Amino acid sequence: MRVKQLGISLGGLMVGAAIFIVLAMFGMKLGPSYLEFFAIKKAVNAIAEEKSGASVAEIRKTWDARATIDDISSVKGSDIEITKEGGAVTITATYRKEVPMVGNTGVYIDFRAASKE
Repeated sequence: MRVKQLGISLGGLMVGAAIFIVLAMFGMKLGPSYLEFFAIKKAVNAIAEEKSGASVAEIRKTWDARATIDDISSVKGSDIEITKEGGAVTITATYRKEVPMVGNTGVYIDFRAASKE
């Protein structure tokens, strides 16, 4: 009596590897954009807490300093929207990131980070 062999064929392995490679490529191309977004969101929240009574110019100057430290290049101090509601400061950063994928195709991602979300 022969026992039926179990396993994956070479064709199945190649198809699985191709799918894994495509997904890894998307992850490696899109990952830095999302890491930068999370750094922007963290900076927006921190500045809104620290500078609740500061002027708009001070907040923009603080943003530029923090962006230099955290390596944020997508949003400048002049790009952020600062509103004051009562005694609280709301900072909003909205931007679009273009990520080239293969050849002349790419992905546009619209990001929005606000201190009150």
